[in-house]
Amino acid sequence: MKSILKNFINGILTIVPIILVIYVIYKTFIFLDGLLGNTLRPYLREDYIPGFGLLTTIVLITLLGWMSTKYVTGKIIRLIDRLLEKIPVVKTIYSVIKDTVQSFLGDKKSFSKVALVVIPGTEMRSLGFITSDQLEEFYSPLKDHVAIYIPQSFQVAGFTFLIPKEQVEIIDVKPEDAMKFVLSGGMTSSSKQKGKNS
Repeated sequence: MKSILKNFINGILTIVPIILVIYVIYKTFIFLDGLLGNTLRPYLREDYIPGFGLLTTIVLITLLGWMSTKYVTGKIIRLIDRLLEKIPVVKTIYSVIKDTVQSFLGDKKSFSKVALVVIPGTEMRSLGFITSDQLEEFYSPLKDHVAIYIPQSFQVAGFTFLIPKEQVEIIDVKPEDAMKFVLSGGMTSSSKQKGKNS
């Protein structure tokens, strides 16, 4: 029975991550394909091929990116950008989405520096990511502070702390490894260590 139970647990440990990854990829594909696919499907009917909506979305985004570099169309896009930034309520939602996308894909990427911070009143440390080191633009007395996002384990939620620069230690760890470490509750490092030792 112990051998059967061990093999069953090994089967779960092997197959569940694979199934979950395939499921997430499948759901992401369905969502992205449906952005334009739901509009194109009634026109193409039986001729519609799964993935055509996703391909059309990629082509459209690439085309808009190219148009934004041209003089006339670039001015129109910038005009729409300024308009969205002036409409009440809409400007808040738009600026949050715009800044978030630019933080991941723009020239100045956030989450590129991993920081180690001490929890006040304790000797415990926490891993975080520097999201902004120019806080004087937000509030001038914070010019000597940095914004650090500290994610919570087993979820994507987290906290943003404003910490004095001298209390922040930048460590030489890849952001992807640090995020996996935090989100898994520190289990990814132990599993890697086991793999090296075996």
